[in-house]
Amino acid sequence: MRSGIALSPHRRRSARLVRVVLRVESLEDRSLLSAGLDGMWPLANPSAGNSVLVQFADGADAQKVQGLLNTLSAYVDGEYSSGTNLVILGQGITADAGAASLQSSPLVVYAEANRDLESTAIRKNAVSNDTYYSNGSMWNMYGDQTAKVNVFGSQAGEAWAAGKTGSSSVYVGIIDEGFQFDHPDLAGQVWTNPFDPVDGKDNDGNGFVDDVHGWDFANSDNTIYDGGATGSQDNHGTHVAGTIGARGGNGSGVAGINWNVTMISGKFLGSNGGTLANAVRAIDYFTDLKIRHGLNIVATNNSWGGGGFSQAMLNAITRAAQQNILFIAAAGNGGADGRGDNNDLVPSYPSNYNTTAGAGYDAVIAVAAITSSGAKASFSNFGAKTVDIAAPGQGIWSTVANGYSSYSGTSMATPHVTGAAALYASLHPNSTARQIRDAILRNAIPTASMARKSVTGGRLDVSRF
Repeated sequence: MRSGIALSPHRRRSARLVRVVLRVESLEDRSLLSAGLDGMWPLANPSAGNSVLVQFADGADAQKVQGLLNTLSAYVDGEYSSGTNLVILGQGITADAGAASLQSSPLVVYAEANRDLESTAIRKNAVSNDTYYSNGSMWNMYGDQTAKVNVFGSQAGEAWAAGKTGSSSVYVGIIDEGFQFDHPDLAGQVWTNPFDPVDGKDNDGNGFVDDVHGWDFANSDNTIYDGGATGSQDNHGTHVAGTIGARGGNGSGVAGINWNVTMISGKFLGSNGGTLANAVRAIDYFTDLKIRHGLNIVATNNSWGGGGFSQAMLNAITRAAQQNILFIAAAGNGGADGRGDNNDLVPSYPSNYNTTAGAGYDAVIAVAAITSSGAKASFSNFGAKTVDIAAPGQGIWSTVANGYSSYSGTSMATPHVTGAAALYASLHPNSTARQIRDAILRNAIPTASMARKSVTGGRLDVSRF
């Protein structure tokens, strides 16, 4: 990888850092238990999205149960029962997160998320009416049987038509710049931490105070979006988030591979790039969230690169792999001759890491970029042994600060594959990271431009899941 920082599309920033510089790869408490007992109002029609079915242990101390509920600003709807109770969670706490928190307590026999059975992982015959998809701009989401055809797209449109639109119970980490969590196409797709309410305290003891939507390792604070009016600093991360999980079918903007997903920010890139130490901290942050809270984090997206081999980073990626978290990484944008670099000959990190020795399988998926005509993008690195698969990476429309834009780079290809991992996990909930990885690579479509230039020799197809 070359020194310095590269931002997509084809933007450059200068920086001087003492440590390794990494770059973007892209050209009120409630009284005891229930509304019926404490005078709080029950919800006439509680939302499945913020309620949990819970059975408390026989003989559980009422005050201890109340204390447990208070941690989630929750209460029992209706009359308290020794059987199943419907617990209403505080604002912004998802059913999956609330269930995980309650299930971890010895006061609880079981806790499971309340579901709307018509809108879980599958939506029948979903057709995007999103502006950029409808007007022909989003070739990357088309397929050979969509209304607007492009055989070299990710085939996401075909997956949606078959009812495959993702699930909010699947989480992905975005290790990158921050992203605009309140963007109209991203709001509702972003994690709100139920374990650490905003009160200036580190309630869950993970070392990060009020990490509401993730953490900003670049600035050591919880503000994951520092874009302001223009969002120039966090446009790249916002673009990546949109490809993974922009809300589809809402009649505006763009659609991500997943119309339903939960994204968490591990921001470590700032205006001057990022450091190796902060990248490692970001990786470990997601591993800890999965271990500590049982979040269903299936993958992290890593559209960045720089520096040489690092044992610390490999160890961090391996720790994540041991917890069934895939590390999906950009192959890199290189090649002074305009043809990209061969990663088999000159390793590009982090995409060249391999976790087999420490985790028993390789959790890293290295992603190259192709164009709308199926050619390998001129800037894209490749490698018959070290680059796994290609995905759309040129002229990719997605979310940016307060709007939308088209970027190019292996940065843009990578979130298609991360989105694919989340989509597969929504359809096969008990899959291991290794099974998800194998499914993505096994279903790659042979592509002439990637023959002998990647492990699969092919491109992403999410319709085959």
